[in-house]
Amino acid sequence: MPNSAIIFSGVRTRFAPSPTGFMHVGNLRTALYEYLLAKSMGGSFVLRIEDTDRERLVEGATDTIFQTLKCAGLIHDEGPDIGGPCGPYVQSERMHLYRPYAEQLVREGKAYYCFCTKERLDQLRLSSDNPDSAGYDRHCRTLSDDLVAEQLALNMPHVIRQKVPLEGVTTFFDHVYGEISVPNKDLEDQVLIKADGFPTYNFANIVDDHLMGITHVVRGSEYLSSTPKYNLLYQAFGWNIPEYVHLPLIQGKNPDGTVSKLSKRHGATGFEDLVAEGYLPEAIINYIALLGWCPKDNTQEVFSLEELVRAFSIDGISKSPATFDYDKLDWFNSEYIRAMDARAFYEHAAPYYRQLGVDEALSATLLEVLQPRITKFIEIPEKISYVKALPEYDLSLFEHKKSKSTIETSISMLGKLTDLLSDISEWNKDSLMSRLTALAESEGVKNALVMWPLRIAVTGTLVTPGGAVEALLLIGQKESLNRIEIARARLSIFNN
Repeated sequence: MPNSAIIFSGVRTRFAPSPTGFMHVGNLRTALYEYLLAKSMGGSFVLRIEDTDRERLVEGATDTIFQTLKCAGLIHDEGPDIGGPCGPYVQSERMHLYRPYAEQLVREGKAYYCFCTKERLDQLRLSSDNPDSAGYDRHCRTLSDDLVAEQLALNMPHVIRQKVPLEGVTTFFDHVYGEISVPNKDLEDQVLIKADGFPTYNFANIVDDHLMGITHVVRGSEYLSSTPKYNLLYQAFGWNIPEYVHLPLIQGKNPDGTVSKLSKRHGATGFEDLVAEGYLPEAIINYIALLGWCPKDNTQEVFSLEELVRAFSIDGISKSPATFDYDKLDWFNSEYIRAMDARAFYEHAAPYYRQLGVDEALSATLLEVLQPRITKFIEIPEKISYVKALPEYDLSLFEHKKSKSTIETSISMLGKLTDLLSDISEWNKDSLMSRLTALAESEGVKNALVMWPLRIAVTGTLVTPGGAVEALLLIGQKESLNRIEIARARLSIFNN
């Protein structure tokens, strides 16, 4: 054989994505669980790129895989970018390995050459009672050695197929779904080497996992049906069979209340898309970890990656489908935002402050106003959009039953506020609050009767994060006075 397995000690898992597009939630959860399993048991996490499906390759997808894992904090111990003892870690660079192994199986009577044309296979499917599930009829399985040699000498197009036993049962154990048995007669003689010389996903997967010493295979439950064929290949070679961990389906909520397999129609399902929508990588990872897994101490929901490593165990994985809930992801994101210190919050928020033209010296006020009230940083421009420009607003906003504010009281109060705010030399929270509350006391009214028309005048918005004082600070003295004058003029015209 062109290569042989290296003897490793300890747990070894691998994440082996195909570079066929963005990294969706299901891929990321698989990578996360493989990482957590390896690290929780002091093992190694390997990255391998499986690019043998040449027709589906997407330019730039491999870079997306690297960037996503790095951003998510899932740092691999071996891989295409950092190397390791089992390289190369890209399947298209390992092409010299696969055919010799397949031909070994042919020599041992455990695989065979198949010369069936595409037209014959298509006709086979069309003539079946159930075309979608029609399997190969093993037409070439019993060809004579002489006929096979003749066809090969003529360079006839062919594939190499696995010779699955026609009798007996293949049984395997999965850490999530338990013991599963499948009659061999229900298994198809799957293709190992395609007509173009490339290995199939299943075959390359087996060879690479063996050569890289993978001890635990973590993947979606959709691969359960393929596992017996995997095991028959391991047995045919006399290789150790890895332990299996098949993960439950991730579902999305449909508009009618039902659920179905998570897809783009449910919203952003790619890691990059979720980050672009304002979700923090650590919040995404935390939430995805709980999509199908539960810690033994079920009282904690917010975990750092290090805490997840310490808490993770295979027996916490459920076989029931998990439902991706954007409301719950919003909650996780808001929890991470609330837990940030002032510096971290500022670093995330600063680009939006600059976009609005807010004085970054007011970061303490912005922190107080925004941190308890946003679920994503991208909400900042909407929350305080009034800072950049006074929106058009209806004068009916000045009327508010609870604060007893009317058009008439607003005209009167704004007139007093113009004089009051013009004389303030120190435009800060304490100074503004003391002046405004003193005005309410001198007028014999509640603070709300002062604050309501003031906030409407300077923000033109019914609901704002923070109150009138915070709005004054964000807008500044000159612009605040300008907006109060605009409101007074509009109210006076309306009232005449």
